[in-house]
Amino acid sequence: MLKHRNDMACPGKGFYTYDAFISAAKSFPTFGTTGDMTTQKREIAAFLAQTSHETTGGWPTAPDGPYSWGYCFLREKDNPPDYCTPDQQWSCIPGQKYYGRGPIQLTQLWFWMTAQLPKPSCHDVITGRWTPSPADKSAGRLPGYGVITNIINGGIECGKGQNAAVADRIGFYKRYCDILGVKPYGDNLDCNSQKPFGQ
Repeated sequence: MLKHRNDMACPGKGFYTYDAFISAAKSFPTFGTTGDMTTQKREIAAFLAQTSHETTGGWPTAPDGPYSWGYCFLREKDNPPDYCTPDQQWSCIPGQKYYGRGPIQLTQLWFWMTAQLPKPSCHDVITGRWTPSPADKSAGRLPGYGVITNIINGGIECGKGQNAAVADRIGFYKRYCDILGVKPYGDNLDCNSQKPFGQ
């Protein structure tokens, strides 16, 4: 499933393991266990797709296709910006640089399961437990995989029309759905016309 995570070309070689994934998932008993079997598989596909996008080592003509290279990197590549924001509750350490690390980047794993107002949890969206408010509907935020992208990186990727990052996330999602036998993929896969949460 994570075909090239241990490829010699991947800096994350040996870091991402099945046992670590299962151990982390056990900390969240409803992750991948809510709803019918299709819903459970859809959540796992959505999680792996979002995290594969964040750690991809793929490119358009990559062996086995661009969506076979998730879990390749440990850190943001291409000279990432410093995400230190000095006005936050927890100040940054002088001389340190803050950038995305790991499959969920700088955010915590728990946010997949826990709402961060005004955002719902990714878990509630993919399992059908989230109902959009009138404000969500007018902002184009309807149930589906696209809202998960909005939760994770909406301020950068959503509401900007078609873009490569959103298409990449969808490509990974469809690949994992295909592997897990999830059909249909669901509605509202992109966030191209959604306003980011909080706007």
